[in-house]
Amino acid sequence: MRLAKLLPALLCSLGLLSTAGLAQAQNNAAPAGQQEATAIVVPYAPGGPLDISARALADALKDAIGPTIVHNRPGAGGNIGLGQVARSAADGKTLGVGAVATLAINPWLYAQMPYDAQSAFEPVSPIARVPNVLVMNAQRAKALNIGSLQDLIAYGRKNPGKLNYGSGGNGSAGHLAGELFKRMGELDAVHVPYNGASPAQLALLSQEVDFNFDNLAAASANIRSGKLIALAVTTLEASELLPGVPPMAQSLPGFAVDTWWGLVAPAGTPAEQVRALNQAVTQALQSPALRSQLQALSATPFTASPEQFKHFIETERQRYQGIVQAAGARID
Repeated sequence: MRLAKLLPALLCSLGLLSTAGLAQAQNNAAPAGQQEATAIVVPYAPGGPLDISARALADALKDAIGPTIVHNRPGAGGNIGLGQVARSAADGKTLGVGAVATLAINPWLYAQMPYDAQSAFEPVSPIARVPNVLVMNAQRAKALNIGSLQDLIAYGRKNPGKLNYGSGGNGSAGHLAGELFKRMGELDAVHVPYNGASPAQLALLSQEVDFNFDNLAAASANIRSGKLIALAVTTLEASELLPGVPPMAQSLPGFAVDTWWGLVAPAGTPAEQVRALNQAVTQALQSPALRSQLQALSATPFTASPEQFKHFIETERQRYQGIVQAAGARID
């Protein structure tokens, strides 16, 4: 049985088996009448952007790699689910959805980690990116005569300590973006942590706080309704998902804090399997149906080779070390 499972990967490495044929050969290696499913572990609760996109991707991959099942394993900021992936067999049949939090932020945020983010995984392929957006309550912005990012910076510098911002908790993406904004914008604002992104958004809508950094998927409905105004996106370039809204980097060069996620496999997964999976994901992300589903989440498809994705993750992890340490965030 072990030889039967290894044979497809060997043939693929010798160029005797196509990417599409890899899935069929793996299925043929399973017991008669059965197809061995690929598991995708989402380390968050059902219903969020990562979960929705993982399920859409799993459906798009079924012709290339066979049956695919999505499992939700939430907890500890995503560390529990990704820790399960790290401990799984390196056979290409267990994949995890790794994101900016679990691969770049949590290693500096948590005193103890159930995996080594640098060595526990083989990056397979990115999936998508979502810009974060600096938003203000529209009524509050009007009262303070703030209509742009430059206005907010000027007000914060003139009135130290009078502005406050909410986030989904200490060490969250919104918290780190807020602290980076304070540092780069040379202004003072009070951080108000909430127990999750939804309570933080409700606090902004009720004017308990002045501004938030939220992901575009969560904020877009209230931006469209006019309850919130978008002052800037946190990507280096303007986002086609929010036309007319400038990037933070236009006023604060180098400012970039966005949400990204992709597939990772346990360390030691054969390179030929990783490449085959990467090709399957890249092809799936060209599907109009999948791209439409991502667009509904305000997400942009993100493709790269395994080597490029690995370099991207390492660069992000190094960058967030300074951001987390400057924020003083720590979870014991």
